Amino acid sequence: MSDHAIQFRPGRAVGAAGLAVALALAGAAARAETLQDAIALAYQSNPTLQAQRAQLRALDETYVQARSGLRPQVTAGLEGDYQQNLSTYNQPVEDVAASVSATQPLYTGGQITAETRAAEADIEAGRQQLRQVEANVLQSVIGAYADVRRDQEALAIAQTNVEVLQSQLAETRARFDAGQRTRTDTAQAEARLAAAQAQLSSAKAQLAVSRAAYAAVVGQSPGDLAPPPDLPGLPASVDAAFDIAARDNPAILAADFDEQAAAARVAVAKSANHPTVGLRAQVGETGYYANDAALGLTGSLWARSITASAVFTQPLFTGGLNQSRVRQALETDNAKRIAIEAARRQTVQSVAQAWNQLAAAHANTASNAEQASADAVAFEGVKQEAGAGLRTTLDILNAERELRSAELALADARRDEYLAGAGLLAAMGRLDVADLDPGLPAYDPQRAFDHVKRAGAVPWDGVVAGLDAIGAGPAPRPAPASGAAGPVQAGGTVMP
Repeated sequence: MSDHAIQFRPGRAVGAAGLAVALALAGAAARAETLQDAIALAYQSNPTLQAQRAQLRALDETYVQARSGLRPQVTAGLEGDYQQNLSTYNQPVEDVAASVSATQPLYTGGQITAETRAAEADIEAGRQQLRQVEANVLQSVIGAYADVRRDQEALAIAQTNVEVLQSQLAETRARFDAGQRTRTDTAQAEARLAAAQAQLSSAKAQLAVSRAAYAAVVGQSPGDLAPPPDLPGLPASVDAAFDIAARDNPAILAADFDEQAAAARVAVAKSANHPTVGLRAQVGETGYYANDAALGLTGSLWARSITASAVFTQPLFTGGLNQSRVRQALETDNAKRIAIEAARRQTVQSVAQAWNQLAAAHANTASNAEQASADAVAFEGVKQEAGAGLRTTLDILNAERELRSAELALADARRDEYLAGAGLLAAMGRLDVADLDPGLPAYDPQRAFDHVKRAGAVPWDGVVAGLDAIGAGPAPRPAPASGAAGPVQAGGTVMP
């Protein structure tokens, strides 16, 4: 079969969350009834997602810390001394000194520029990691939702199975009393009913387990869940899936930004060999008190000093320390560059696996649906033939068992197909809340960054940044942005 033999039609977009979600988010006791409701609740309250957002906000502060090197550092000092020297007169002298000093870097050899670029790249990588965590949480929500739906259906099938077998046992006993059935027929019906009751107990337990898993990821227990909507954005071919993954997969983008941060830290290490220029100013005042009439030193005196200087430094010899740090940074950058290729290969593998799993699940769903339909017809036919004496009780029991097995297999296949679709979207980098629930306000990491990025700024930040950028090298290359071209080689992977 060729790559394009199995095609998947993109699903429709999911609608906005309903009133139940708004009430739940406000603290009401409403239960999530749709997949959009579950996604909205998890998106607002899932602890894994909340923790990752907090980590990204902490990472935003590294930009502020890097930019602080452009700004003056002002310190104040206060010192009090008591001095008594052993001498003929043995008179004490007391003094108090206060000072204020300020230093203003003008050029750090490009260190501040490189550290700022490294912080920016780290933040971009952190945003991609947040996208990955969001996709993982959404996959968990979809998986928990689909599991509860499947287990609710399995429980309904098990209950129907028990009811049908109870009716069949009653009918068999009645015919046994009339001499139309044997004791063996009755025993067979009783055995099947006992097995069905055991399956019913297992189905109830499994549903309870799935409900607990749902509550853990979503934040509340599920109600009577509605059928999930079509997943939006499923590709029509495996080639399209590879192309989208090359642009949007957060692991590839995060690896690229990590490499950019490592390259910037190479520049940081090299800047230690460059000269630095800065300004320094200090204002100090010292007060003295002495009591030595013989020497004419009585009462208090004070002195004020004002110094201003321009400071130029050039490292000459560091015992190999700076060169070692440069080599270390270069090898770290090499490792990060190799990690990009590793992320690409892993993405290709993930997309290929997800595509084939979706293809298999799609085929299984169609086959199981056909089997369930045929078994339903066969079961009705066997019952009618048994009424005419053409079939035995065991034939009816076997036909009923085959029907329930087919129904359970169909429920499993539908669940597997839906999860395989979600897995493919996640591997592509397209499993996000904006597509699954466009009406839900998405978390904006840029807004959190904008809130802190100007903290501590002074009017001449731009001037010092321009001076420090001299000789700092070119700005880092742009990472492959979402929506940009850049296909990943599929490595010959084909659909079976």
